[in-house]
Amino acid sequence: MMLTDAIRLLLFPALMAFAASSDLFTMTISNRLSLALTGGFFLLTIVIGMSFSAIGMHLAAGALVLAFAFVFFSLGWVGGGDAKLAAATALWFGFDFLLDYLIYASLFGGILTLLLIQFRRLPLPGALARQPWILRLHETGGGIPYGIALAAAALAVYPKTGWMPALGV
Repeated sequence: MMLTDAIRLLLFPALMAFAASSDLFTMTISNRLSLALTGGFFLLTIVIGMSFSAIGMHLAAGALVLAFAFVFFSLGWVGGGDAKLAAATALWFGFDFLLDYLIYASLFGGILTLLLIQFRRLPLPGALARQPWILRLHETGGGIPYGIALAAAALAVYPKTGWMPALGV
C-alpha cells in the first residue's frame, strides 16, 4: 500500500511539472508524456480496484475534452500537445473535478497570456537575449506555452481528488 501511495503522490504531479517545464523551454509537450499520464491512470485504476463504471466515466470525460480540444487545435487556438495533455488530465479527474480543472486552466491561461503580452513589450537584457527559449517566449505574435496553465490547473485540483493519499498528519 505504501508503494501505491507513493505512486499516487508523485506520478501525476511529476508528469505535470515536466509538461509545464517542457512547454516553457521547448514549446512542445511530448506524446510520450500524455501516454505516460494515460498509462499511469490505468495502472492506478487496477491497483486501487476502480469499478468499470467509474473508469467509463473517466474515459468519457477524457474523450469529451479530447473532442473539444481537437476542435480548438484545428482552429489554431491551442497546440496539439496542449490538447492531448488536457484530455489525459481530464481522464484522471473524470467529471467530478473536470469543471474545476477547466475553470482553473482558463484563469491561469488568461493570466499567463497577459503576462507574456507584457513581457513581449519589454526589451530583453543582453544575458536573457542569448537564451533561445527566452527569445522564443519574447517573440511578438509567438505562441503561448499553455501547457504551463494546464499543469498549474491540474496541480491546483489534484489534491482535492481521491487520488491523493491521506498523509496521516
